Amino acid sequence: MGETRFLNDYKPWPFRITETRLDVTLAPKGTVVRSELDLQRHAPGPLVLDGGAGLRTGAVTIDGQPVDPAHLAITVETLTIAEPALPDRPFTFAATVEIDPEANTALEGLYLSGGIFCTQCEAEGFRHITWYPDRPDVMAPFRVTVRSDLPVLLSNGNPVAQGEGWAEWHDPWPKPAYLFALVAGELQAVSDSFTTMSGRKVALNFWVRPADLDRAGFAMEALKKSMRWDETAYGREYDLDVFNIVAVDDFNMGAMENKGLNIFNSKLVLASPETATDADYERIEAVIAHEYFHNWTGNRITCRDWFQLCLKEGLTVFRDQQFTADMRSAAVKRIEDVVTLRGRQFREDAGPLAHPPRPDRYEEINNFYTATVYEKGAEVIGMLKRLVGDESYRKALDLYFDRHDWQACTIEDWLKVFEDATGRDLAQFKRWYTDAGTPRLTLVEDWDRDAGTLTLRFTQSTAPTPGQPDKPARVIPIAVGLISVNGDELLPTRVLEMTEPEQSFNFTGLGSRPVVSLLRGFSAPVTVERQMTSAERAILLAHDTDPFARWQAGHELALDSLVAMASGGQADRVFCHALGGLLGEKEADPAFVALALRLPGEDEIAAEIASRGGLPDPDAIHRGREDLATQLAAEHEGILAEIYDEMEVPGPYSSDAASAGRRLLRLATLGLLSRLDDGEKAQALWDAASNMTERMGALATLVRLDRAGDALAEMEGRFSSNRLVMDKFFSVQPMAAPPARAVQVAKALAERPDFDWKNPNRFRALIGGLAANHTAFHASDGSGYDFVASWLMRLDPLNPQTAARLTTVFETWPRYDAGRRQHARAALERIAALPSLSGNSTEMVRRILAAGT
Repeated sequence: MGETRFLNDYKPWPFRITETRLDVTLAPKGTVVRSELDLQRHAPGPLVLDGGAGLRTGAVTIDGQPVDPAHLAITVETLTIAEPALPDRPFTFAATVEIDPEANTALEGLYLSGGIFCTQCEAEGFRHITWYPDRPDVMAPFRVTVRSDLPVLLSNGNPVAQGEGWAEWHDPWPKPAYLFALVAGELQAVSDSFTTMSGRKVALNFWVRPADLDRAGFAMEALKKSMRWDETAYGREYDLDVFNIVAVDDFNMGAMENKGLNIFNSKLVLASPETATDADYERIEAVIAHEYFHNWTGNRITCRDWFQLCLKEGLTVFRDQQFTADMRSAAVKRIEDVVTLRGRQFREDAGPLAHPPRPDRYEEINNFYTATVYEKGAEVIGMLKRLVGDESYRKALDLYFDRHDWQACTIEDWLKVFEDATGRDLAQFKRWYTDAGTPRLTLVEDWDRDAGTLTLRFTQSTAPTPGQPDKPARVIPIAVGLISVNGDELLPTRVLEMTEPEQSFNFTGLGSRPVVSLLRGFSAPVTVERQMTSAERAILLAHDTDPFARWQAGHELALDSLVAMASGGQADRVFCHALGGLLGEKEADPAFVALALRLPGEDEIAAEIASRGGLPDPDAIHRGREDLATQLAAEHEGILAEIYDEMEVPGPYSSDAASAGRRLLRLATLGLLSRLDDGEKAQALWDAASNMTERMGALATLVRLDRAGDALAEMEGRFSSNRLVMDKFFSVQPMAAPPARAVQVAKALAERPDFDWKNPNRFRALIGGLAANHTAFHASDGSGYDFVASWLMRLDPLNPQTAARLTTVFETWPRYDAGRRQHARAALERIAALPSLSGNSTEMVRRILAAGT
């Protein structure tokens, strides 16, 4: 078990670094790093620096003089110089270390990716490069010299000088070590420039492998849109002369916001119509925006300690969600964000891995890069904005940037800004940051026909989570509207502010009982319990003016049908009829209709059954979902076929929102129609596809129908040298395959020589693909659990971060039947028993196993 760190134990580092200088001579097995830290003391104590097992330490000096060995202690994790050896004036600490990037399979610190030297230092990777106070509240300007015979040598900040075999970079702005970056390799740039709102010209470069130059143009346009949007929406301007982004193939995360030198997983930079789907394009645009927005919300204002991670990530996710909503469809974006939140974060909140957005303890900080920190953190920002209003939100953000520029801050600092800007007391609101769990909102309606008054009686409660048995009431903004039975809107959106465990709100002057449109815009990350008829939901699906509430009504109709069918019941005819009405709306947004056609996933159905006190049967859930899809297809075959033809997008490919929405709806109808024609349309689309979106949509359908042999062979023959397309090849097969065959499909793919399991993208594609096949992963014979566990055990010694994060696929194991629980427990215990299991995976597996006790 790793050492537990506690929020309350925070103490400032007793020194300040006025400048950090690094001289790095690169070599695959023996990179030499010389560091110099100009230090000033501001509190008593020894000098303690963080390091890692891979540091081979040479000279250690103070002001150029070797440190007396009697005052120097070096362990695997720390270098300590006793206080008597330290001057009582400003001084310079220097150390020389040698590291082995080629052996660094964990991809933390400095490592090699296909011959490219690159770094990943968040959260605690810099300690694997040299001795340093590797904590976010220690900020300093960096001056870096990189030495190598490779043609491109990059680091943070602005270029200062260069010569044959070396380059010097200077970042004048203070930053913590986790934002350090260095890249060297055979790279070429797609270059452009951006003129800021103050008239400064910034050089922009996307550095990629030469063969990838033709696939970085969209990323460049996304960056320029992001820079302009941040100036317009938040008044934030870029602050260096150059902005560099590098694409690498081996990366544990999606991207990293290193000051002036972002490093990206190549799948989030490279795109062309032949190799990337509409979803890839949208994701690239969003992540580039996210990392750029970090320049202010994460870099210039960072977090005091890693307990405050959601301060930078929640706010920046909220900002990138706003950006995508402005670039594309705000209504569709909101629905997609809610689907993601429920699928990842609600699941997290309901299980053994539940934790607050700002935890008060952790063992391995890498295990807390979670949906709770990111997506729920963004929802908390959204609630705050909804409560104070747009104008006050902008006023508070301006104050935040002015007050805390170049500081390492806390959640308390953030909330104090809003209190000062708006005059609100946010003590109760703070519980959204400190309390785990998803509140459950129960609504009871009282209708007084004689008085024409509707009373909404709300109750809020939050189930116990690990370490937090009791949950006080939170502030919950509840956006409601009222719709008449004939579809007229009687009350536009009104936000009710709930602060008590039980609270009522009255609506008067009503001529007849309305239908309540609840939680419009998904105004708070809560679950809802209410009595509602299918007819009332159908009214909302047909007439609600709030897109989210309208979609939610249809989603609930579908979910009720699927829960019933999983236990042998029948689909609700109201749902089938109401969906037909939506399909007939010629003016409806195609992307919205596509989302409405998408049935709830099998994991969501299982969670709903469990929440109602039932025992989910994955096989029955799968059969019911397949049956409902077939029923919908048969009932609406004519209009679905008409839509399929109408939604074809003529002309050259464009990734714009309108074209992408049409393709999304076309593929949604294809998925239903394929149940009636045995995949004829899917095969025809595969044969005629002019872009990867159509190609992957057709292929997924053919794989589901077990008719994809020829298409898969063609895909492999055409794209075998394209690593990102082949990741799709490895993912779609176990994910879409019939559950009875999926594990065997995954095993066969794992035997292929091109299953480069040490590459995080390829590993996640196959192992994550199988885990996403709900019925196959939860196979009654335990084969899904066993396959995934075996591969996690194989990866963990080499890449603990990626292995630990994928253990989360097991987090729902206690909700299934005794036989499946027995198999899952055995798989988890097998992982736990692995000799030298990493601290990352040890913590995760222990917490997941605890849920079954």
